[in-house]
Amino acid sequence: MRSSRLLSILLLLQTRRQLTARELADELEVSLRTIYRDVEALAAAGVPVYADQGRAGGYRLVDGYRTRLTGLTEQEAAALFLVGMPGAAAALGLTAETSAAELKLLAALAPDQRDRAGRLKNRFHLDLPAWYQDAEVSPHLSAVADAVLHDRRIKVRYRRWEEPREVERVLEPHGLVLKNGSWYVVAAAASGLRTYRVSNILELTVTDEEFERDADFDLAAFWQEHLEGFDRVRYTAQAVVRVSARLATRMYDVSYPALVNAVAAAEPEPDGSVVVTIPIESVANAATSLSRFGPALEALDPPELRTALADLGRSLLELYE
Repeated sequence: MRSSRLLSILLLLQTRRQLTARELADELEVSLRTIYRDVEALAAAGVPVYADQGRAGGYRLVDGYRTRLTGLTEQEAAALFLVGMPGAAAALGLTAETSAAELKLLAALAPDQRDRAGRLKNRFHLDLPAWYQDAEVSPHLSAVADAVLHDRRIKVRYRRWEEPREVERVLEPHGLVLKNGSWYVVAAAASGLRTYRVSNILELTVTDEEFERDADFDLAAFWQEHLEGFDRVRYTAQAVVRVSARLATRMYDVSYPALVNAVAAAEPEPDGSVVVTIPIESVANAATSLSRFGPALEALDPPELRTALADLGRSLLELYE
């Protein structure tokens, strides 16, 4: 633990040039006394570290000194893809590894490259969850991630949308995907490769059994194919709707991708309205989704959708009369 902290101090001074004892203590979450002892240990080991006195002082390395101790540990290398994604790193339990990997990468750069990397970090930020949604809490995510990294089978009790709602499965986790704040694990089961929502895992046990993953497995390609298949299964019908001229000009405010894309590709009517065909999951689902647009959107087909919207309108009128 101490050797790791000494290396962190060395790399911090190399990348940031000067830091006070308090700044080092806050960065490493230790006491000032620990920092004083660690700096003395570095100096005793021959590291040219010294302290500038005064209000603007702090610890520095002799100009031109660079350590070559920037090799990544196995865990830090595995966490490299999460550099710049602190939320995802924390969810996976890899915050320390990600910070250490980032620090070592910065230390390996020349000063001008390091300055540019610092500017980029402070000017771009990735926020994954969609608007009006919080990132899901997945208490078993860290354990799943560890099983993915070490090719370990897991036993889970899982809650799904169809009956029976709760099932037990033995899974071989091949990869994790983060989409709109929700984590999914792609895992092999008796029925083949499937996708499981990590937040729906009710109980989990990581076994000591290792599995052999398919050498040809491509996580990104599998996920893209999964999304395309999901849309094919999800959209079972179509609806024809008329979008008013006013709503058509405000598509940038609408959170309904299928409708937005259809309106963007359509030619407006003489009055400015737009008639488009959109995919729907079901009549009931479409009625609920489209009702929020009120009189700005009229369902033209199928007739069942018009009836469902009319029934929904009447039920609301009865409720609030």
